[in-house]
Amino acid sequence: MSDLTPNHVDGHPLQPINAQRLDALAQKNIEDPSNGRKTIVTHTEADGRFRNVTQIRDLKPVLVAEPPVLLGDNTAANPTEIAQAGLAACISVGIQAIATKRGVTLTKIAIDIESDIDISPTWGVGDIGEHKRPGVSDVRVVADIDGDADRDTLQQILDDAITWSPVVNTYTRPATLTHTLA
Repeated sequence: MSDLTPNHVDGHPLQPINAQRLDALAQKNIEDPSNGRKTIVTHTEADGRFRNVTQIRDLKPVLVAEPPVLLGDNTAANPTEIAQAGLAACISVGIQAIATKRGVTLTKIAIDIESDIDISPTWGVGDIGEHKRPGVSDVRVVADIDGDADRDTLQQILDDAITWSPVVNTYTRPATLTHTLA
């Protein structure tokens, strides 16, 4: 058991997802693809000194802030770290869903991600120009997966999770973004 994952004991199967409900969800979306199209809504308000609070569904609000090197107060993860955490979680969800569908029992999913970012544009007030790329440029994902399958099967599960991850696809095939001043 890890402090990070207190509900899981190392070497034991991960708490399973409901395979029948997974199949039913997939079938529902196969029969009518419009069922799979959803709108994700969040609301964020600035709290000063680069602290922002975001409301997601009816969950506890999420604090996002900057580290001192970026003029913040180090009270929470910054926006890029939150995006990277979402990337890792999305890959993990995909791994568990695909493994479940293929009858593989997993005992471990641990994902480490490193990404490179150039912060010199400093939100458009620093070193800006056509040669600058705000955002991450290179992302390296290392997935440590274990279960009752051989390494080739686990590799295929990871490959498929990467292929079908909505967040991976957001990183690699960006969405159209519009903006409006309220």
